[in-house]
Amino acid sequence: MSNIELAAEVGEDFDRILDHLAQYQVENPALRIREIIEAINVLEHNPMIGRPVDNDKRELVIGRRTHGYVALYRYLAEIDTVFVLAIRSQKEAGVE
Repeated sequence: MSNIELAAEVGEDFDRILDHLAQYQVENPALRIREIIEAINVLEHNPMIGRPVDNDKRELVIGRRTHGYVALYRYLAEIDTVFVLAIRSQKEAGVE
């Protein structure tokens, strides 16, 4: 089972997501955050599941459309650790 480490900036990403959800009065924003975290936890058992992007990074697509997010991460097999670098909405990340 791989370890998962969140970059400090991910906390800022969650704050930004929560602000956005509050702005649009989305019901139960904590549930959205929980869904993102549960999706990231899948990386413990499947660290290579995300699609490859530049510089040995990967993207995990979470949900879709208005519920859609992308987690940018890097997996280092040598230490069996996933480093989550950023969380963005799919629209923000340019994912259709």
